[in-house]
Amino acid sequence: MAQRQITSSRDDAGIVEVVMECPPVNALTVAEWFELARVVRERGDDPETRVVVLRAEGRGFNAGVDIKEMQRTEGFTALLGANKGCFEAFAAVYDCPVPVISAVHGFCVGGGVGLVGNSDVIVASDDAYFGLPEVDRGALGAATHLARLVPQHKMRAMVYTSATASAHELHAWGSVLEVVPAERLRAAALDVARTIASKSPTVIRAAKGSLNGIDLWDVKRSYRFEQGFTFELNLSGVSDELRDEFAGTGSGTGTGTGTDTATGDEGAA
Repeated sequence: MAQRQITSSRDDAGIVEVVMECPPVNALTVAEWFELARVVRERGDDPETRVVVLRAEGRGFNAGVDIKEMQRTEGFTALLGANKGCFEAFAAVYDCPVPVISAVHGFCVGGGVGLVGNSDVIVASDDAYFGLPEVDRGALGAATHLARLVPQHKMRAMVYTSATASAHELHAWGSVLEVVPAERLRAAALDVARTIASKSPTVIRAAKGSLNGIDLWDVKRSYRFEQGFTFELNLSGVSDELRDEFAGTGSGTGTGTGTDTATGDEGAA
């Protein structure tokens, strides 16, 4: 299996690529959520950065938190870590001083929705899909971010049923800028990035700050409110039962998960 890593690089135009490569399904551990937040913040704070492209290698964009890590950890340490790590990563994308373009392929579920919903521009491959299977894992969260991608009643139906929405659906709703074949995804995202990078960096940074300032709701406070219900569900014991059933980890160990989802492998909660 390839080494799990979150890497970044910047080209001469000031375009930064942040790449998640955490096989088998890009379900991030607690440490990896914090690492992703650190990388995005450091790159965004660099005055040489003009735009950030967030993408992934492997089978899909992001499968949320690593449920198996959750279920192997005693007490609520993993729950609290995942809650805080996801919060930090989502906030790093939202607060990034320059625009963040998410390039999404395959599955984008749970924590992936949190990242993409807080980004500025989304380009997706034609095999991409988005969803929150949280209720099947005994968790809640990232409805805040899903509501930025799909209409309100669609969001509610998706939360209650764990149904997914395709990239083409999101394109029709206006939240995905462009849908392209998978082999064209990185190039399409970089095309948008080059257009942004060609503008005055001072004006673009001002534009990012102004757009965040006129947002219709406080995404960080809204998401934090959702996390409180996840913690309550963990205290009730139902979350452990559902995660053990999904992950095949046997009887509950009193752990907990942050916000996220699943793909059928080590997905998240």
